[in-house]
Amino acid sequence: MVSSVVCRYEHWSEPWFKKWAAQLGLPADPTGTDIQRKGWEFCVIGRALEERGALEPSKKGLCFAAGREPLPGAFARLGCDILATDLATEGDWKGQHAAQRDDLFHENIVSRDEFDRRVSFRHVDMRDIKGVEPEAFDFLWSSCAFEHLGSLQAGLDFVVNAMKYLRPGGVAVHTTEFNLTSNDKTIDSGGFVIYRKCDIEALDRHLRSNRCGLEPVDFYGGSHQFDLDYDTEPYFKNGKPHVKLQLGSFVSTSILLVIHKG
Repeated sequence: MVSSVVCRYEHWSEPWFKKWAAQLGLPADPTGTDIQRKGWEFCVIGRALEERGALEPSKKGLCFAAGREPLPGAFARLGCDILATDLATEGDWKGQHAAQRDDLFHENIVSRDEFDRRVSFRHVDMRDIKGVEPEAFDFLWSSCAFEHLGSLQAGLDFVVNAMKYLRPGGVAVHTTEFNLTSNDKTIDSGGFVIYRKCDIEALDRHLRSNRCGLEPVDFYGGSHQFDLDYDTEPYFKNGKPHVKLQLGSFVSTSILLVIHKG
């Protein structure tokens, strides 16, 4: 079973990865710059939710910072009812946010009829969630979103606050940036932050006080060549796989967090 884990190239060869890549219209055996951690995030989120029984017909899911990702449609195709949320912004991220429901429709993943019946959309600010019913969802997720909320603490606060929208026994799955080269210094504020092992451990302690808990985390970064030869700016331009990357003075990758509500 996939638990909380750091992105590693070995996952690309796993049957679950190939299955979800096919369902999401991603290459099952990518090469070169097509090996991207964003694809890993989508596949591992799908796998984690599937293994915990969240993606059964009539289950209700909540997506934060949906962007243009394929998961709402993929989960709708499995019979889930999805509320996708996002906050359209200006600046560098313009064009990557969802401003309306149609921005999330991918005809190669789900039929138009199924999408329209099962996917709804709402504008939501992750720093001040309004208009979402508490304890109304069986599962929720976000894909590399809460590291963009301005600070380390703002992102962690979101993760904790979002649990109130799950029914008892529900599961939350998030991916975010993880610091592979320091458990001390990091980027702690600004347009993006990078979480350290100590931040993830502190998150679990905070969750426990709210009757929630993080599944055990595998922090191992991998030793395949693609895990070691990290990408540098301009990303995707030098032919390297984008499994690990340099952000500022740190080497980073994605980490999956699986959280249960008591």
